This record gives sequence, structure tokens and C-alpha cells, in this order.
Amino acid sequence: MIEKLKEYREIILNLVKLSLPILGGNLAQILVSFADTIVAGRHSTVALGAISVASAIVMTITIGVIGLILSISPTIANFRGQKIPSKRYFKLTLLFSFLASIPFFIVLKVLLLNIDLIGLSPEIAHPVKQYIEICAWTIFPSAIFTALKEFLQAYEKVVFANLLMLFMVVLNLILNIVLTFGFNFSFIHIEALGVVGLSIATLLSKTLVAVFMILYCLPLFKTPFEASKKYVKDLVKMGAPISFAMFFEFLGFNLTAVLIGKFGALYAGVHNIILCIANMTFMIVLSIASAASVKIGYYNGKNDKQNIIDYSIANILMTIFVCLTTFVILEIWSRDIISVFSGDIRVIELSEKILKIAMAFLFFDGIQGACVGILKGLKDTKIIMFTMLFGYLIIAIPLGCYLAFHKGIILEGFWLGLALALFFAAIITSSRVIYDIRKMK
Repeated sequence: MIEKLKEYREIILNLVKLSLPILGGNLAQILVSFADTIVAGRHSTVALGAISVASAIVMTITIGVIGLILSISPTIANFRGQKIPSKRYFKLTLLFSFLASIPFFIVLKVLLLNIDLIGLSPEIAHPVKQYIEICAWTIFPSAIFTALKEFLQAYEKVVFANLLMLFMVVLNLILNIVLTFGFNFSFIHIEALGVVGLSIATLLSKTLVAVFMILYCLPLFKTPFEASKKYVKDLVKMGAPISFAMFFEFLGFNLTAVLIGKFGALYAGVHNIILCIANMTFMIVLSIASAASVKIGYYNGKNDKQNIIDYSIANILMTIFVCLTTFVILEIWSRDIISVFSGDIRVIELSEKILKIAMAFLFFDGIQGACVGILKGLKDTKIIMFTMLFGYLIIAIPLGCYLAFHKGIILEGFWLGLALALFFAAIITSSRVIYDIRKMK
């Protein structure tokens, strides 16, 4: 028994060691969103509501290509476990990420042309269009950076990419302030651009970190290009379900944001704040799950069943600990945390009310996130797609719309729908993990 506890201690320490740099990068992504939200909130409630809707639309489309790319690290880790040389696939990985971005960019542009069909509140309709028109171009640097980050992560090289993400937080915040509110010093004059400034700041910061990432990976460009149908097939076979699953998940969240936008800037802004808080916790879970998927993918390639089981259990235990810690923090300091985003008392009071429902949502989201990491490592991702499709499009959106449009329960209704969707996802994904693990014994 003591020996087993020592083994789990070592496994947890391995996951912590690998996941901490990943966490830094993931939290950096959230802090970028935080910065956008805080700066927009300080500018005006209209700006806050506009970027809530606009960023929701951009991320819903962008996440499609990101989902495909997230198959890179478990696939390469699996090759490593089988002792298959995989650095030769670096250039193909980069090409794959760029080509995969093109159709998603086109979809976003077509969507922009038809944005009026959504029927947004008149006060936020124009700034939403402005934001999307510029941020559509962020699909390309986002995809390239993520692909290179995933490739390095498969070799457990996670420090530089995630430090670069932290640099992007600072850069994005500075650009947000300067371009949104304007800047005057000596002979330098930058006009205040409002929501347009927020979108330009996002595009510039994401493009710059992608360029830095390419420069860091220059030694890998020396490896010969190898066209491998098997590698691309593996990426698509594993990545397509992840892509669809993430698309349905973000569609559920972000369609909710768009629908809430119909009720005005106050509701849209509160929804955005709660999402930022929820995403902070989920990014911790996602970091642990990403580390676990690399470890499990490696041991899956080696056909080491015991290590697969041990890393799966450690992943879930760590996730539960993170969720419980988050509940305590939110229970004690909820008003202080919300006040960071907005000084509007209406926003603060409504956000506190919704946060109670969001706590249940966070736990279910954490469990399903941990299980998805395990399933990625096992290359068993089909179930994820159908789970998210049913959970969000059959449960979350219909229930939220019914409660909001027919019963007048707006934010509470939509968040109750989201919580039930994640409850369903947690049950299905955990059942699949148990099934896969039982097959190994």
C-alpha cells in the first residue's frame, strides 16, 4: 500500500511538472481575454457587451481548426512510444495547420456578411462587425502557434511556448490600453479607437508571438520534409472528432452569448465575466489533462497498460482537487473578483447571482475535461463529438432559450442549460474512460 502511494506521488509530481508550464500558457490565454474584458468594461458597457458577442463568434469558428491541431501532441507522443522517428513531420505539421485554417477563415468571412441575420441589439451590432472584420485574420497566427506548441509539447518541451504566451498577455494589455483609449506623449499621438483598438491589439499580439515561435523552431526547419499520408490521416482521424466536439462546445457557449446579446449589453457583459471566471478554472484542468494526454499517449504507444491506468486516475484526482479549491475561493471572494471587471453595481450583483449556478457547471466541466484528456491519449475521441453535440445542441440551447424567451429567466436559464449539458458530458465521458480502462485489465 505504501509503495503504491509512493508511485502515485511520483505520477502526480510528473503531471505537475509537465502541466505547470502548460498552465502558464493556458492562463495566459485567459488573461488575454481578461484584459480585453477589463479594458472594454472600463471603456463602456456597450464595448463590454460587443466584444462578448464578437469574440464568441470568432472563437467558435477558430476553435474548429484548433481542435484539429490539438491532435498533434498525442499523435507524436504515440509515435515516440512506438519509437517511430517523428521530427521529420515538423514541416508537414506546419503546412497542415496553415491549410486547415483557410476554410475556417472563409466561413468566418461569410458569416460576417450575414451577421445582420442574427438580430443583435442595435447598440452593439456595429462594433461587433468591426471587431470580427479585423479578428478574422487571427485564425492563421493562432493555428500556426498552436501547431508548433503542440509539436514541442509531444516531446515534453513546454517552457518556451508558454513563456511566450505570458509575454503576449503583457503586450496585448499595453496595446489594448493604447489603442482603445488613445495615447499622447511628446510627438507621439495615437487616436482612441474603442472596440476597433481591441481587435487590432489582438491581431498584432497573436501575430507577433507566432513569428517568435517560428524563429524559436528554426533548427527544426533543417529536418527534411516528409509527406506522410499516415500522419495526416492520424491527425484527421483523431482531430476531427475533437474539432467537432470543441466546435459544438464553443457553439453552445457562444451561441448563448449571441442570444443573450439580444437582451442588451448588461446581460451580454455579465455572461462574458462569468465565462472569464469559469475559463480560468477550466484552463487549470485543461493543463493537467493536456499533460496526461501526452503521458497516456506515450504509454499507449508502448502498450504499457498500468501506467495508462495510473496517469488516468491521477489526472481525475487532481482535477477534483482543483474544482473544490475553486469553490472555496469563489465563495469567499466572489464580489472582489467580479469588481475587477466592472464597477457597475448592476453588473456586480447580477454576476454574483449567476456565479452560484456556474459553480455546479465548473465541477461537471472539470470532470469531462479530465476524461477528454484521457480519451485523447488513448486515441478514442469519437464519443467526445457526439457527447458535445447532444449536450449543447439538444440540452443547453433549447432549455436556455425556453427559460429565457418564454419564462423570462434570462441568464439563470441559459446557465442552467449549460450546467445540465456538462453534467451529461461528464457522465458519458467518464463512463467511456471506465469502459476503456476495464478493457485493459
